[in-house]
Amino acid sequence: MKIEVASSVVGLIERFTQQEHPKEACGILLGLNNRVNRLWPAKNVHEKPITNFEIDPQTLIDVHREMRDQDEEILGYFHSHPKGLAMPSVVDQDRALRNNLLWAIKAPEQIRIWRDAPDGFIELPFEIFEDQE
Repeated sequence: MKIEVASSVVGLIERFTQQEHPKEACGILLGLNNRVNRLWPAKNVHEKPITNFEIDPQTLIDVHREMRDQDEEILGYFHSHPKGLAMPSVVDQDRALRNNLLWAIKAPEQIRIWRDAPDGFIELPFEIFEDQE
């Protein structure tokens, strides 16, 4: 299964990751089916944001409220590994809910997308489609 990601989402991930550096950046992926149309950046409220992330609970509430009246849904989450690889860390694996949502992970040189499957993370291929920022 291939995931489609809007070029504006990739651009925002790049900018937001740089802005939050050296902390882990995080946010919520929005779209429909296998197409990520938007990223909702979130504050990382973890007590150790340099090496961990926790999406601000108020942001999660706000996104869920907005999605009630939209033709989009929460497809998953994004976070960065400022000094690591673009793959789920041991901490990510321990905290995963195994709910089939997407996890986009941004490392210094790449972005990779994973599905948080019941049996563990599965990497998914993705392509970028052009949209208007």
